[in-house]
Order: sequence, then C-alpha cells, then structure tokens
Amino acid sequence: MNRYLSTIILLSVLGNLQLPAQSLQPAPRLVVNIAVDQLRTDYIEHFSPLYGENGLRKLLLQGTVYEAASYPFAPVDRASAIASIATGTTPHYNNIVATQWVDRNTLRPVLSTDDEEYGTSPQKMATSTISDELKISTKGAAIVYSVAQEKDAAVLSAGHAADGAFWLNDKNGTWTTSPYYPKSAQNLVKSHNHTSTKRGSQNANDAVADLSVACINEMGMGRDLTTDMLSVTLSAKGSDPNMWQTEMEQIYVKLDNTIASLIKRIEDRVGKDKVMFVLTSTGYVDEQQIDYQRFRIPTGTIYINRTASLLNMYLGAIYGQAKYVETCYHNQIYLDRKLIEQRHISYTDLITRSRELLVQTAGVRNVTPSPYSPAVSGDLIIETAPGWQIINEDFREYYFSRAAFIPFPIIFYGSGVKAQRVTTPATVDRIAPTIAKAIRIRAPNACSSAPLQ
Repeated sequence: MNRYLSTIILLSVLGNLQLPAQSLQPAPRLVVNIAVDQLRTDYIEHFSPLYGENGLRKLLLQGTVYEAASYPFAPVDRASAIASIATGTTPHYNNIVATQWVDRNTLRPVLSTDDEEYGTSPQKMATSTISDELKISTKGAAIVYSVAQEKDAAVLSAGHAADGAFWLNDKNGTWTTSPYYPKSAQNLVKSHNHTSTKRGSQNANDAVADLSVACINEMGMGRDLTTDMLSVTLSAKGSDPNMWQTEMEQIYVKLDNTIASLIKRIEDRVGKDKVMFVLTSTGYVDEQQIDYQRFRIPTGTIYINRTASLLNMYLGAIYGQAKYVETCYHNQIYLDRKLIEQRHISYTDLITRSRELLVQTAGVRNVTPSPYSPAVSGDLIIETAPGWQIINEDFREYYFSRAAFIPFPIIFYGSGVKAQRVTTPATVDRIAPTIAKAIRIRAPNACSSAPLQ
C-alpha cells in the first residue's frame, strides 16, 4: 500500500514538473540586433507625434523598454560601443578602446578593424561575441550577418565567426566586404551593387535596411529551428546637431520609417512570433566646436603635443636626457616602455612624476594611468576640465570630451517579450547575456554581467 501511494505521489510530482516544460517559450528563430548610432531619448520623445504606428512607436508600446540605459565605461565612440554590445563587456577585456588608436610599432593611427592579412577583420577584438557563441553552440549551423554604413560597426557587430559583414565603400558608395569572410559574402554584395549610396545621406539607412532584408531572404535566415542572428547599424547622426528643430526632425522621422519598414519585412518573412528585435544606441554624440568664449563660459585649449614635449623635458631632467614620450593621440600620451625598462626606471615612479606635472597644466582636470592594454592605449589619460578642448598639431586633430549624460533606451521587442517599461538603470553590456538567455546559449567569454530579463 505504501509503495502504491509512493508511486501515485511520484507520478503526480512528475506531472507537475512537466507543466513548466510544456509552457517554455521557444527560442526565436532570428535575433535582429539593431544599434542606432547617436540615438537619443530626448529626440525620440520630442519628435514622437510625427511617427507612424509601426516603427519607434510600436517598439516603445509593445516592447520591454529600459528607459535609463548607459555604458559602463567612458569615453564612448561608435566602435567601442558596438564592441560592448556584441561582447557584453568593456574595452578593458575586448580591447576595442576606440574607433582608432596609435599603433606602438609605427606610432601612427590604426583603425580598430585593420588587419595585415585581410585588410579588414575583427581580429583586434580580444573576446568572443554573442554571435560567436551562437556559432559555437550550433557547431557552425547558425547563420550570422551584419550590415552597417561604417566598416567598424559592421565588422565588430558581426564577430569573429560571421558568414559576412557589409559596409558602404567611402569612395564610391557601393557595398563591400572583406576576404576574411566566406566567398558567399563576396557574391552577395556583388549582386546588390547596382546603385551607390553615400554614407550619411538621407537614403543610407534605407540601403542598410534593404541589404539586411536581402541577407534574410537570400541566405535562408530564420527558416529552421536553429536561431540565426542579424546585426544592423543605423544612424541618427546629423551634420549639425545644433539644428535639431529642422535637420534632426527629418532624420528621426526618416529613421522611424526605415525601422517600420525593416520590422514589417522581417516579420512578414520570418513570422512575428519567431523573431526578436533588440534596439539601442551607441550612447554618444559627435561634439561640435562651440564658441564658449562668446558666452563668457570658462573654456580653453590644451595643445597636447606641446604638453607632451614639456613632459619629455621634465622627465629628462629627472632621469637623464632621452625621448621618454613617443607620441600623443586624442587625450592620451604614449611613453617609450622599452626605454624605461632598459634604463631600469621604475614605471610606477615615472607615471607618478608625470601626473604631478600634467595636473598643473591649465585645463587639465585629472590624469590617470590607462586601464587598458598598452597595445591599444596610451600610458596616461588626460581628463580635461569642462569646456576645454585638446588640439594635436602633429596629427592636425581636434578632440573634445563632454561629460554630459546622453539619454537613450534599450528595447526588446518580439518573440517572448512582453510590453513593459523599466525605470531601473541598465547598462549595455547586459544585452548580450540577455540575448544568450533567450536563445539558450552561453554568454560571450568575457561577459560577467547578468541578463536584464
């Protein structure tokens, strides 16, 4: 009798355990990861009365919207933002500190996607991406593509194992890719190069959307039970952000139309219940030169190449004459580490003395050692006072860092996503583990952030 009762109880428990399994949401067949360069919440909201029903308005009303998004590092630019979205971590681990930096071997700027063998590749990115992990978990069966106006956005969002990444050629406006990717990628762009589109033009976002849909249609994405991934980078960048009442209105209304068309065509092809969209911003804006002096706001200019020369003289007086400063770029100063080692100089002591001098420079708010790998970053990072700019006369480069917060959202919409607004702050490095959870794979190999939902 006891054995009989035990069997009944066991069957009852097993039956109850099966209920959650039966109600599990199937993984989406396609994930569309959309990053909009320089998208801003304040502009989204300001122009919202002009939107249609199926673009940004649909995402905001029917998606899970994390209103207070941010990046867990600074400064942010397009490449470092895209890499963070894809890898679920910061430049400290993925090595993409900026769109370009100084190569210590040549002392010349290099792009984050430069590659000696292929010309262009993601090999400078030191960690796996969410699409890489998808490829690994499916033993290569998942289909992964990326489309953007800019090379760095396309290549970094695609990851190391992608089937293809496409961007607009800056010379003739046609689609291009890299020999790093399989031949099928070369064939796809050749078949879609009937017209040319200039980067940053009114039609550039539409061109990105059209090729993205072509990837889905022609490469069989979202057609079987294996999840595929498409990364799309659009732009909300204007030539003059100060003209937001005219130019920015046109940009956001056009962006809304592009997103609406992209969503509809993908849902019609794959099925509304089989695709998940993720949309966020690169979290920065290109800063324009502002005449603060005209309005009597504290301002000034730091000539970083002159500052670097002064630092070299100072270090020479302490440690003996030599060229301790190799070069400077953006707000970073690069030291000759080999020379420092050869002279048996304490690197920590030299950094400390350098900071003591540099913080006395007008317009310098703080000086910190770089938290990144010396292969991709300078040794000293200069933080300017608000309103101050840096000019590098050697590279003819202007650099302005603004600490003001840029508001932007993270939005999930589609398969398995419920409509809700979340006001709790959320960082962008949590997108990758959230996608990983939704498609039941592991997060990228340097991602330690928790999923958002």
